Parts: sequence; structure tokens; C-alpha cells
Amino acid sequence: MKRILHLIILIYLNPVWGQQKSDLTIEKIMRDPKWMGTSPENIMWGEFDGHLYFRWNPENQDYLPLYRIDTRNQQPKRQEEEVTRSFIQQTQYNQNGNRAVYIKNGDVFVYDLKTRHEKQLTATVEVESGPHFSTDEDVVFFKRGNNVYSLPLVNGELKQLTNFVYGNEKKKDDAKLSDQNQWLKENQLALFDVLNDRKRKIHTDDSLEKLRKVKPLRELPITENEVVRNVFASPNLAYVAYIKYSPSKSNRNTIVPNYVTESGYTEDMQTRNKVGDEQGTANAYLYDIQKDTVLPISTANLAGIKEVPAFYSDYPAKRDSLLKLNKDRTVNIGGIYWNPRGDKALVTVYAQDHKDRWLALLNLQTGILETLDRQHDDAWIAGPGIGGSWGGGNIGWINDEQIYFQSEKTGYSHLYSLSVETGSKKQLTNGRFEVQDLLLSKDKKTFYLTANKEHPGITHFYSMPVNGGSLKQITSMKGGNEVTLSPDEKWLAIRFSTSNTPWELYLQENKPGAKAIQVTESRSDEFKAYPWRTPEVISFANRYQDSVYARLYRPKNPKENNPAVIFVHGAGYLQNVHYWWSSYFREYMFHNLLTDLGYTVLDIDYTASAGYGRDHRTGIYRHMGGKDLSDQVDGAKLLVDRYGVNPKNIGIYGGSYGGFITLMALFTQQEVFTAGGALRSVTDWAHYNHGYTSNILNEPVNDPKAYQQSSPINFAKGLKGHLLMCHGMVDVNVHFQDIVRLSQRLIELGKDDWELAVYPVEDHGFVEPSSWTDEYKRILKLFEEKLTNK
Repeated sequence: MKRILHLIILIYLNPVWGQQKSDLTIEKIMRDPKWMGTSPENIMWGEFDGHLYFRWNPENQDYLPLYRIDTRNQQPKRQEEEVTRSFIQQTQYNQNGNRAVYIKNGDVFVYDLKTRHEKQLTATVEVESGPHFSTDEDVVFFKRGNNVYSLPLVNGELKQLTNFVYGNEKKKDDAKLSDQNQWLKENQLALFDVLNDRKRKIHTDDSLEKLRKVKPLRELPITENEVVRNVFASPNLAYVAYIKYSPSKSNRNTIVPNYVTESGYTEDMQTRNKVGDEQGTANAYLYDIQKDTVLPISTANLAGIKEVPAFYSDYPAKRDSLLKLNKDRTVNIGGIYWNPRGDKALVTVYAQDHKDRWLALLNLQTGILETLDRQHDDAWIAGPGIGGSWGGGNIGWINDEQIYFQSEKTGYSHLYSLSVETGSKKQLTNGRFEVQDLLLSKDKKTFYLTANKEHPGITHFYSMPVNGGSLKQITSMKGGNEVTLSPDEKWLAIRFSTSNTPWELYLQENKPGAKAIQVTESRSDEFKAYPWRTPEVISFANRYQDSVYARLYRPKNPKENNPAVIFVHGAGYLQNVHYWWSSYFREYMFHNLLTDLGYTVLDIDYTASAGYGRDHRTGIYRHMGGKDLSDQVDGAKLLVDRYGVNPKNIGIYGGSYGGFITLMALFTQQEVFTAGGALRSVTDWAHYNHGYTSNILNEPVNDPKAYQQSSPINFAKGLKGHLLMCHGMVDVNVHFQDIVRLSQRLIELGKDDWELAVYPVEDHGFVEPSSWTDEYKRILKLFEEKLTNK
């Protein structure tokens, strides 16, 4: 009785303490995510049977079983794994849409939609790919390995169209001789008549053999240091364009040691190179099958090919040297797209310095590319649907004379069409939103697209006439709508979620206003038992008067000292302020726990985040830790001014790019942030990968200023607050070396208030629940102990 009375007195004397409880714990949140229930994924329509297939795990199995539903009976039914043997891929239809060619189990099949008859065209050990109908639709062509083959549907006579020859396969006699050996050969022939007689006989026999044989297929040589990256045959089977890639020979790969192995020995993992290392080169060629000729595809005439990037104005000597050289910039050809008739080819070209993307028309007689559209950015080319050096992007032919593509010309990624005959260009969508996904209907009369038109954090599925017009919104649920359109374009399979409800599968007719029917319920009873918060989505003006969006979690009963935590999402170019279920679901649950404990939590889509257009995307160009960091500082000010947070009790944490920002915050904004948790952090951008880093900071040797002002290791001297660092030791993305180098720097600087927790079996994204649990217990302890100022 005395113990109960003592507890009541404590609660009465400290009502805040009595209220700061939570049904959540770190151990509960960080378990295997199956405790929450497993959402459906890998959504796929059967091409001809009207069934919808997906992976789902309502019974908590050790793997994701296969399920099926149909549009009539919308009840999920579990399927045997053998069903996957009948799945088809890479389906292509003829012009009338009544026949399809596709790959099944590595072989080519053709299907007649009217008679429902399937015919197998190949049965080989090798895997075929990329099947298409020829222009006259009587021939199917496809790739086997990298070579292209054609197969008439009538007589089935297989014909090889290309002959790539790999390695140094020249005969020794054809090799160039040294001067000494050439002299010896000529001397032998001069001395011995028998050698001359035999040489003449061999030459005569070879000539007769060549006359008797059918003309051999031209060899397309590929050297030992080259790979065929892609092959593109024209539908009329007159041409084959191909891209050869030569990796750099001079680069060193970094090594990541793996200490916890089955063998008991430390094993080295060969990983990536570093930003600024020499990049490989790609060259493209056009093979004219009838003329039996090969032309190099030339980029020399592309508009602006010799322009020197604007950042060199900070380095006058380098700029002057480049202007004097007047060289073409190095480019990569991303893709080659033939029109339906096969007499025109659209080529996408990307500058290796990331400042330009060209759409060009290939001259089939000369191999010269003629510019159709140039998208230039003094920062870097990117954005939804834009594509890159390895292809991709929403690009294609509407008809034989008209193409469609996406561009950030207006500041937002929008859809355009262009006539290759007249060069006239038309913008088909417009507004302060982005087209994030795109599909052209089979009859080429309608575009289907996903866009965040209603709000940056809400996606919907729309239709629009192919020549432009008003967007018709088809989905209606407020949140994230991931749509997979059925092959007959009559139904939508929608993976939908909200900010506090994970993804579920819905079915809806492809009509505006049609009702979406939920067909899965994945949440466990334990997950549903907790009242997960719907975070407020707010916006505020940063110091540059740009609108910045954020998720806000406000406690009903704040701690007495009014602490707050700011979470920084990773990747840089990623969106986390939206109305759908976050990929950072563990962090979302952790924020619920913090809010239960009386913290205010702010999660900002800082400058560089996705979903807000070109200016927001490129706002960190040449200065990571600039606007992206000042947005966190402005967010902290907002918490103090509007929400009553104690300015002495603001913590910050995040992983990867979020860890980098946390380090910059603790090193350079000491008066704003009291404590921070930096997880799997980039500490020096000169040691990160090339593809990501050179976009934003150029290359270290060419733009050292950008790296100096962007790398936390250069600012470690400024550490004053309480710093926790956590890193996986087998991280092949942000290497463990990064955090080791920073730790050595902190030791040399004599810094005391920091700690490093290492995770021997974890890569960049943690897997083991024990690691997640340990990491977040440390983060919570940091905030509970350090954000206690009055």
C-alpha cells in the first residue's frame, strides 16, 4: 500500500513524467518488419488471361508466396510456384494489336489474340530477348546473346543478321610484323622458289573457295576491352545500330574487408571506384545490312558540343585552356529508337559532364546526328522521365514522324511532342507539378501518366489525348497511387497507402470516378492496435523565400523542457514529405515513439529533395551542406518561433545523406543543434562514387572548391555538441573507410564528446533487427540524456 501511495505522489508531483509513456519500444519497432504485416508487391497482370498476380505474405511465411485475383472474383488465391513458368516477358504487339510476340522461359513465342493460339518459335539453351515484329509483320526478329536473328512466321527459316566477333581473333599471318621479321620473310621468299610456289597455290585455292561459298556475314569486331552494351535492329530489317562500351583500364577499385565470414578469414570485397576516376567510353555504329557497310555514329554536329561548362569561370586558367583546345565534350549514347516504319532513328545523347541531353535524328547515309532538342542545365541534367547515360527516360515514337519525350525546360518535368520533319515542338502538360511516370496506349491515342498535380505529396493517375488537352484524373484516393494498367487497358491495379497505413492492393475500372475496391488487408492485429499518427504536412518559407515542405509531429503533452528532433532523409534526391507510407517506416514509428515521450519532431523535404521541380533539385549544386543545411536551421527556427520548442534542446539525426547533413550541422551550426546522430554518413565527397557525386559537385580535380566546402571532414574542428556516429563495416556504398578517416581527424583535433558504434555484418541498409535495435537505442539515449536543458 505504501508503494502504491508513493507512486501516486510521484505522479501528482510530476504530472509530465506520468504522462510520458508509450506503448512503443525500440525493441518492438525494430523487429523483423513482418510483425507489422507484409504489403503486396511485384504487381503483374497476366498478358492474356485477365488475372492479376502479386507477391503477398498474410500467413507470415519465410518467403513471399504468389497470389492471384481476377476482375470478376476479387478474392486473392494462393498459387503454386510452378505457375511462374507460364509467365511471359517483353511482350510486343503488331500494328493491329491482334498478335503478340514475347519471351517465355527464355524462348520466343507468338500468340494470336483472336484464335487464342500460342506457337513456340525457338527452343534453345541460349536465352532470347527483345522480340519484335518486322514492318510487314511476317517476320519476327530478336536477340540471342548480342546477335540479331530474324525468323519468318511462314517457313521458319532462321537467319542471323549480325556477327559480333570477340577478342583478338585475327590470324597470326595477318598480324603486323616488326621490321626485322618483315625483312626475314622477304629474304626467305627471295631465296626459295618452293615457298613462292606454295604461297601462290594457297592464294588460288582460297580465291576459288570464296567464289564457291555464299558471301559470309560481315564480322563486327569487339576487342578484349569492349562489351556490346546494346543492339537496336530497325523494324524493316535494313539496319542494326549498336553501342560498344570500353571500361577504363586505369582505375583502382576500393576494397571493403569483411571480418565476420563463414571461413573464419577476413575476406576482401572488391567494390566501386571513386569520383573523378577515369570513366569508360561508349561508341555507336550503324550497320547497313544490304550494303554490308558499317558507319560510326558521329556526335560532332550536336548543338553546343564544344561548350565549356559554366563552373570553369571560377578557374580562369582551366577555362582558357579548354577554350583554346576547342574539343568536343565526351558523351554517351543512351538509346536508339526506331520509328515503326524503320526508316528513322531517334538517338539520345548525354554529356559525361552531365550538363546536356540531346535528342537527335540519325542520318542513315552518313551516320551523323542532327539535333532535334537540346536540354541544357548549368548544374546537371536529371528529373523524372529524363533518363541518363545508360538509357531510360520516357521517350518514343507516336507515329512515323512524331516523337514524345520529357524535359525540365520550364523548371518541371513535363511531356512534349516534336515533329522530326518540321522540328516543331509542342508542350503537352504544364504547371507547377511533375510528370513522374508515363505510358502510351496501345492504339497510340492516349497518354496515361502519374503526376503530383494536386499536391507535391499526392500522386494520381491521369489520361490525356495524345495531342494534348486536359488531364482526366482517374484515381481519387488521397495518398500514393502506384498504378499498373491491365493489358486491355480496362482495369487499374493500384497499390495505395496513406501516411499512417502501409500499402494495400486495390482494383478499379479505368474510368474517372470509378470506385477502387480493396482486395488485400495486410496489417497485423498488433500493428493495428496502436493509433499511428497522421503527421501534419506543413510548408514554410526558408531564408531564400522558397517554399519548403515538412512533416510535423506534435505531442499532446510536451516534455517540460520542450525538446525537438529534426530528421533528415537520405539520398538527397528523395521525397519523404507526402501522404503515402514512407520507405522510412522504421523512422516513422520511431517518431511516433518520440512524440509519445513529449518530443516535437520535424521531417523536412529540404532543398535537393525530389518532387518539387528543377530549382529545388539543383539548389545544392557545388555546395552540399549549403541550402540543404540552412533549411534544417530555418526549420529549427520555425519550431522555436511557432511551436514553442526550447532552442537549447534541438537534436538532429539521419542516415546516408541525412548523416552527412547531421555532421555538417554539428560542425558548422553549433548554436542551433545540441546533439546529433549521424548514421552511415558520407564524410568526404571526394571518396564517394562517380555517378552521384560528379552530377552535383563536378570532379575533384576540376572543381576542388565544391569539394572543400561540401565535405564534413574539412569542418570537424567546429564540433561542440554531442555526436553519435553509427556505421556498418561492410558498407559497399558509403564505405567504412569514410567514418574511420573522420574518427582519426576528431582524434587529432582532440575532440571528446563523440562516439562511434560499428556494426560488423551490416551493409549500407541494415538488415538484422539486432543492429537496428542497438542503433536506435543509442539514438534515443543520446536525445534523452542531452536534450535536457532548461
